[in-house]
Amino acid sequence: MIPHRFHDPATPLVTSRRFKYLGCEILYRESCMLAATTPHRVDVEFLLKGLHDLPREQMLAKLQSTVDRISADGGYEAILLGYARCNDGVVGLQARDIPLVIPRAHDCITLFFGSRAAYHEYFDAHPGTYFLTTGWSERNLAADGDYSRPAYGQEGVMAKLGLTESYEDMVAKYGKENADFIVESMGGWLKNYSRSLYLEMGTCNELPLVEQARANATQRGWEFEVRPGDWSLLRRLFHAEWDDDFVVVPPGGRLVASNDRHVLAAAVD
Repeated sequence: MIPHRFHDPATPLVTSRRFKYLGCEILYRESCMLAATTPHRVDVEFLLKGLHDLPREQMLAKLQSTVDRISADGGYEAILLGYARCNDGVVGLQARDIPLVIPRAHDCITLFFGSRAAYHEYFDAHPGTYFLTTGWSERNLAADGDYSRPAYGQEGVMAKLGLTESYEDMVAKYGKENADFIVESMGGWLKNYSRSLYLEMGTCNELPLVEQARANATQRGWEFEVRPGDWSLLRRLFHAEWDDDFVVVPPGGRLVASNDRHVLAAAVD
């Protein structure tokens, strides 16, 4: 059931505009719901989460080639980007003949918190937190330890480290002792975490995902918390309510990093 907040009959009618949305599949459910409920016409397109596994230059090249296929000839006023700064993978992205619009955020978790302030407040109070949503639970390639799917046919970080083989293949190739060492090394990143937070966005029955996240946290000896996410930032992106929380890159401009509270900015050469 679509939450009531998405279709308040008291909300004034808004003249429909047309946008193209290009986003990470981590935001799939939320983006589809917003595209279906915004007063504007938004055509959606998603890129694999594996894009983040590529080196920065390759991620940028993939994004740029996709942006370059979208033009004003299709009737679009702007391209809405379902991305954050994402390890600078969007830095340098150029707008062609229509503007680019992107939230000011260091990573996509901010989009589920609804604001940079809310995310930083939680992060500062709870360091070492591993965040989950429907997208991160359903589409995270590493969720079950499987790094074998190539990122757009290119070697990702894990492949370059030689960590794409199954445990059984590693035992056969290196011996059990060496295989165990490799697996332990692969899981070393988990040592940076002590708790897990699942953000419920209400797009579906999330109970199975929550319970799986809870079980994983218990197995790892982590604290576990569930709290509702906040739609406000994503909603404003789809509703064309672009204030200072968004960067609007004009035609011919490009995204640049901003090492202050703004996170991202637009530059025109």
